[in-house]
Formats: sequence, structure tokens, C-alpha cells
Amino acid sequence: MGMNTVVRRLDLGYFIRPASETGGPQPRVEPVLAYLVRHDKGLILFDTGIGSADPGTEAHYRPRRRALQDALSASGVALDDISMVVNCHLHFDHCGGNPLLSGKPVLVQDVELATARRGDYTFDELIDFPGATYEEIAGEAEVWPGIRIIPTPGHTQGHQSLVVRQGDGTVVLAGQAHDFASHFASEQLARHATLQGVEQPLPPYQHWLDRLADFDPRRVLFAHDCSVWEPPQAEGR
Repeated sequence: MGMNTVVRRLDLGYFIRPASETGGPQPRVEPVLAYLVRHDKGLILFDTGIGSADPGTEAHYRPRRRALQDALSASGVALDDISMVVNCHLHFDHCGGNPLLSGKPVLVQDVELATARRGDYTFDELIDFPGATYEEIAGEAEVWPGIRIIPTPGHTQGHQSLVVRQGDGTVVLAGQAHDFASHFASEQLARHATLQGVEQPLPPYQHWLDRLADFDPRRVLFAHDCSVWEPPQAEGR
């Protein structure tokens, strides 16, 4: 399964995270990345970029958008070619292109959609747009053979990641489960130390890392970091 599956990163722009949110004295420029998954059964788009926002949000994050159509075209794909959308979560910088894919199934955790619809979370026009077609998921789900959705709550309660089996191993599209590959690596090491029985205190780690480990991931890709996590050679891979 997944021998012919290909994952391609899409650059959909960037935003400026203000110093008040970086934990340091300086703002930080963060990429906005989506992923195109080409499978024997069709094309999956994981996240769709930065949506339109109100003036306050625009001034706060100063986003610079790359049109989804342009990013797809660079990969030889048109909007009509997309079979389904999977959003890691429904903040405006991850579901902004969803209205362009009216009528396409959008796979999202039921708790995430319910939270988005309660308001004060994202922008309503990015959620309930004409032709919006949601497939609500409660927990894990196999999308197609070799492709599985895994809940990875933390950044939001309904955050989810996509596990993609390929011929050379498994790729995890982790969205914003961690902001950076280095954060993911740190929690992976904390888990490793815990399982080895290292004496406490140790830093905590997200419980769903245990589930992701079942897939023996060879690469983990993120929504706001161009870096890629790969297991250390010491693990024999």
C-alpha cells in the first residue's frame, strides 16, 4: 500500500508572528505550508492556506499570501483536480482556500468543526461557505488505503494529522501539532527517555506520540516550519 503515493509541499505564503506571541524580544516570520498527496485513488490537499481576515487580524499578523491556484499550478494541478481536503484545524491560516474548493469533501474532526461554528475562533465565511461539504470524523479514520487521519490535539482540541505510507516509509503531515520540527524532536526524546525508565523529572510529551510511533515515521512535516524531522541514525534506520 502507498508504493506510488507522492507528497509535495506547497508554499502558500507567510505571516509575521508578533513578539508578544514568540516568547522573545523579536517578531518571527513563519511560512504557511500545505501538502499535496498524490495517491492511486486521487489527490488530497492537506490545508489550503491563508484566508481573508478582518483589518485587525491583518495588521496583527501582516500575512503575505500566495494564491492556492498558483501553488497548485506549479505542481501541474488545478483546483478541479483535487479529490478531497483535509484540514489539520480550522484557523484562518490553514483553511483559507477551502471556499475555492466548494463541493469537495472536507475531512475534519467533529469537535473542531463544532468549535469553529461557536464563533470567536476563525472567520465564519471560511467555514460555512456556499457548497461547503464536511465529512466529520470522531477520532481515527482511514481515508484511502495507506492514508490515515490521527487526532493530535494540543494546538486545538480538534487538531489532526495525516499519516501517509510511501514506498520508502511513512510520512506524517503534522500540521501545527508542533510549531517547529525541533519541538517535535524534543518531545520525541522526552518520550524515549520516559520509556527507557530514566528517573524523573522529565518533560512531558503529547500522548498521541505513542500512536504515531506505531507507524514508524521516517519523516514528519509541519505547517509553519520548512524543517523536516527524521529519526536519528542511532535508531537503526
